Amino acid sequence: MPAGYDRHGVIVNTPRIRIFSLCLLLASGLMAQAPRQAEPPKPEPVKPADVTPLKPGDETKTPVGVDPTTFQIGAEDILYIQVWRQPDFSRQAIVRPDGRITMPLIGDVQATGLTPDELTKSLTKALAEYLNTPQVIVSVLSVNSKKYYITGEVNRPGSAPLVVPTHVLEALSSAGGFRDFANTKKIFILRKGQRIRFNYNEVIKGKKMEQNILLENGDHIIVP
Repeated sequence: MPAGYDRHGVIVNTPRIRIFSLCLLLASGLMAQAPRQAEPPKPEPVKPADVTPLKPGDETKTPVGVDPTTFQIGAEDILYIQVWRQPDFSRQAIVRPDGRITMPLIGDVQATGLTPDELTKSLTKALAEYLNTPQVIVSVLSVNSKKYYITGEVNRPGSAPLVVPTHVLEALSSAGGFRDFANTKKIFILRKGQRIRFNYNEVIKGKKMEQNILLENGDHIIVP
């Protein structure tokens, strides 16, 4: 009969077997106490704010304060197209004289006459044929299509972008005030060949406020 068995073939609890069993118990305890390997941290999802940054040299440019629901994009305006998590599509675009911009894959897209929100919807629909649920934001970096002019006896004559609805009085204030010999009673606005009178002295006293009109693209304020 082999060592460790009795005459009936049953295992006998010999010292050798007891030592072997004790080793097994110790090994099992050490394995149970061993720390589990930590799972690698899951990457956090990219938020919509983590869009592709402006290209080198554009970091100082920020969107101008246009109303994305009402401002109409025009030729020579500078836009920034942000497509979330798609660096090949996020880019700065200048609206060409034909009123279009060019985007990868989808080609030329009409921009003039649309608001930033409308252009966003147009680009989203076009890109959806190539990308899975694209998220697009259109910002206006510079308004070059709409401007007004101030000349004459003001401290800062020149042109200014017509970014938001602007009245004559606001435009005059932004020009840095009048020079010493300005005739503030006989200011006028040239609009498509028409002369529109503006008496600054009356308006600041709250009289004849209908003179304080909203400026249109191309208006020329002249301060004699």
